[in-house]
Amino acid sequence: MKKVEIYTTPICGFCSAAKRLLNSKKIAFDETNVMINPAKKAEMIKRANGGRSVPQIFIGGKHIGGCDELHALERAGKLDKMLAV
Repeated sequence: MKKVEIYTTPICGFCSAAKRLLNSKKIAFDETNVMINPAKKAEMIKRANGGRSVPQIFIGGKHIGGCDELHALERAGKLDKMLAV
């Protein structure tokens, strides 16, 4: 399975929804809380091509977007394929 990374804050409902989906599918992910570590927010913005909102999600190093995009991949049946090595 490809590595999944998610930049979040603890007060973000969309972050919680994205993590719920990943957890429900038993997909391990690395979470970076940009509220606790502001230096990581700059890293997130750069990696996300200017995306400032959270969550910002990466699969295999590729930016896929946020919660809406993650759920759209799941609804389209593309998430599992994207995660496969």
